[in-house]
Amino acid sequence: MSDWMPHLDPSSPIPLYEQILESVAVAVTVGELRPGDRLPSVRTLASRLRLNPNTTARGLRALERSGLAQAERGIGMTVTETATRIAPKLTQDMLDRELAALVTTGRRLRLDREQLIEALCRVWAGADERRSDDD
Repeated sequence: MSDWMPHLDPSSPIPLYEQILESVAVAVTVGELRPGDRLPSVRTLASRLRLNPNTTARGLRALERSGLAQAERGIGMTVTETATRIAPKLTQDMLDRELAALVTTGRRLRLDREQLIEALCRVWAGADERRSDDD
């Protein structure tokens, strides 16, 4: 089993079990997880992330329903062979949801498209600067 753990944001309005699903989708999309990789167990996730075991179990069930992972007797939960086809669609849906929220906020602020794009570029540049400071 890899040392991979999902990245969760307790302050997000997205339920933690869905964040587990989305975190696996992102990890598969960017190559951090590959088909056949073992995922942490319910107990490990609950302990390391300080979550209720029912929440982590719900997240793992969501992974199984999505087709990203499958439970294998005696092995645990593993990333499926089809995950590399499924995950990009899920991550695109995540991005679209976040961008839709950004557009909604921009419109509430009465920004036009160019102003919103300028704001996005400014924030992107700031993130790049913070990333280079961390390196």
